[in-house]
Amino acid sequence: MKISARNVLSGKVIAIVCGPVTTEVTLEIAPGVQIVSTITSSSAESLKLSEGSNAYAVIKASSVMVGTD
Repeated sequence: MKISARNVLSGKVIAIVCGPVTTEVTLEIAPGVQIVSTITSSSAESLKLSEGSNAYAVIKASSVMVGTD
Protein backbone atom coordinates (compact mmCIF):
# COMPACT_ATOMS: atom_id res chain seq x y z
CA MET A 1 0.00 0.00 0.00
CA LYS A 2 1.47 3.39 -1.02
CA ILE A 3 -0.22 6.59 0.08
CA SER A 4 0.68 10.26 0.51
CA ALA A 5 -0.14 10.40 4.23
CA ARG A 6 3.00 10.19 6.34
CA ASN A 7 1.40 8.92 9.53
CA VAL A 8 0.48 5.27 9.13
CA LEU A 9 0.15 3.30 12.35
CA SER A 10 -0.38 -0.46 12.34
CA GLY A 11 -2.58 -2.00 14.97
CA LYS A 12 -5.09 -4.65 15.90
CA VAL A 13 -8.84 -4.13 15.77
CA ILE A 14 -10.08 -4.47 19.35
CA ALA A 15 -13.65 -3.18 19.00
CA ILE A 16 -16.22 -2.57 16.27
CA VAL A 17 -19.52 -0.79 16.88
CA CYS A 18 -21.69 -1.06 13.76
CA GLY A 19 -24.44 1.38 12.93
CA PRO A 20 -26.73 1.74 9.93
CA VAL A 21 -24.57 4.45 8.34
CA THR A 22 -21.28 4.60 10.25
CA THR A 23 -19.11 2.12 12.13
CA GLU A 24 -16.75 2.98 14.99
CA VAL A 25 -13.47 1.04 14.81
CA THR A 26 -11.00 0.94 17.69
CA LEU A 27 -7.40 -0.02 16.94
CA GLU A 28 -4.79 -0.79 19.56
CA ILE A 29 -1.50 0.49 18.15
CA ALA A 30 0.60 -0.27 21.25
CA PRO A 31 -0.23 -1.82 24.63
CA GLY A 32 -2.80 0.51 26.18
CA VAL A 33 -2.73 2.96 23.23
CA GLN A 34 -5.89 3.10 21.16
CA ILE A 35 -7.12 5.06 18.16
CA VAL A 36 -10.83 5.28 17.36
CA SER A 37 -12.10 6.08 13.87
CA THR A 38 -15.60 6.43 12.47
CA ILE A 39 -15.91 5.12 8.92
CA THR A 40 -18.89 4.30 6.75
CA SER A 41 -20.48 0.95 7.47
CA SER A 42 -20.10 -0.01 3.81
CA SER A 43 -16.34 0.66 4.06
CA ALA A 44 -16.05 -1.44 7.20
CA GLU A 45 -17.87 -4.25 5.42
CA SER A 46 -15.72 -4.05 2.28
CA LEU A 47 -12.53 -4.05 4.41
CA LYS A 48 -13.84 -7.20 6.14
CA LEU A 49 -12.86 -5.81 9.53
CA SER A 50 -13.26 -8.06 12.54
CA GLU A 51 -12.04 -7.98 16.12
CA GLY A 52 -8.51 -9.36 16.25
CA SER A 53 -7.70 -8.50 12.64
CA ASN A 54 -4.78 -6.25 11.72
CA ALA A 55 -5.42 -2.83 10.18
CA TYR A 56 -3.80 0.57 9.77
CA ALA A 57 -4.73 4.00 11.07
CA VAL A 58 -3.87 6.45 8.30
CA ILE A 59 -3.71 9.99 9.66
CA LYS A 60 -3.64 13.05 7.41
CA ALA A 61 -4.72 16.48 8.65
CA SER A 62 -7.86 15.91 10.73
CA SER A 63 -8.87 12.61 9.12
CA VAL A 64 -8.21 9.11 10.40
CA MET A 65 -8.82 6.36 7.86
CA VAL A 66 -8.57 2.60 8.30
CA GLY A 67 -7.01 0.26 5.72
CA THR A 68 -5.98 -3.34 5.35
CA ASP A 69 -3.53 -5.17 3.08
